[in-house]
Amino acid sequence: MDPRLDQLVRKTLDGDRRSLARLFTRIERNDHDLRNVMRQVHPHTGNTYCVGVTGPPGAGKSTLVDALVTVARNKGLKVGVLAVDPTSPFSGGAVLGDRIRMQNHYLDRDVFIRSLATRGVHGGLSHVSSAAVRLLDAVGKDLVIVETVGVGQTELDIMGIADTVVVTMVPEAGDAVQAMKAGLMEIADIYVVNKADRDGARQLATAIRGMLSLNPPSESNWQPPILLTQAHKGEGVAELYNALGEHHTIQQDEDTLDDRRRQRRRQEFTQAVTETLTATLTKLMNSDSPLSDILNRVESGDLDPYTAAMQSIRDGNLATNLGQAIPANSDDSD
Repeated sequence: MDPRLDQLVRKTLDGDRRSLARLFTRIERNDHDLRNVMRQVHPHTGNTYCVGVTGPPGAGKSTLVDALVTVARNKGLKVGVLAVDPTSPFSGGAVLGDRIRMQNHYLDRDVFIRSLATRGVHGGLSHVSSAAVRLLDAVGKDLVIVETVGVGQTELDIMGIADTVVVTMVPEAGDAVQAMKAGLMEIADIYVVNKADRDGARQLATAIRGMLSLNPPSESNWQPPILLTQAHKGEGVAELYNALGEHHTIQQDEDTLDDRRRQRRRQEFTQAVTETLTATLTKLMNSDSPLSDILNRVESGDLDPYTAAMQSIRDGNLATNLGQAIPANSDDSD
């Protein structure tokens, strides 16, 4: 156990913002700290609603999130914002950083804004995004908004985090409809055509509506709305906030919200198991163990990788070595 980390968690749960910021740094840099923090905050989670804002670069996602936070604060909600930014090749941190965005809310004690670096993770999110949402949930945020990095067609991981996914498009963006065809079309709960004062906004909305009409009939009463906004002026943002509330209500009425969250927890568990096994296997193969002997045979060409993998599983070496190695790398058990 790490007494300093435990103290940070206690102070964070008591509402200390500086401790919360330091916890974010710890869980981003150290998987061991990530596991310990998540174990301690888990009993305090389950109350926040998470909204994901995604879409092609240049769609005005940050401005839209900023305006949405304003509406939510006017309603009295405590808000957390996770802005996923590209990774600096020098520091490994987020390139944009949270100090240059959403300055209107930076000093609001009921708004916590954090930039997360992708660190090479595809899909528009950071590798700790799920844990970051859970941490903000534990400190009492009513609404958590996750803004993805803006990688376009492959930006689908937000489905694994958000209760409601908002896909933001902008007129005059040549790849907007192509991005929808490539996958964004399937994940959106709400469509937003931002910068609606530009030429082509209504044509884009019509194109989206036409594509939606080609989808097979849904059993849900929810049909994704297409909203026009001018986020920099705050126009249409109240309608977006109301649409979020309506989607939340319908999910509760149809019992789909709990199903969505159960699937998400299952996915997070599978990912955690995979990452733990991968890290442990890498360490075992670089140590003096039966697995390293098999690896040497593979590297020398005496044994093909597939036969080696099956052999490791069948003879029990893999299970035995993993069972011995994982506790040595973890203080997760008291």
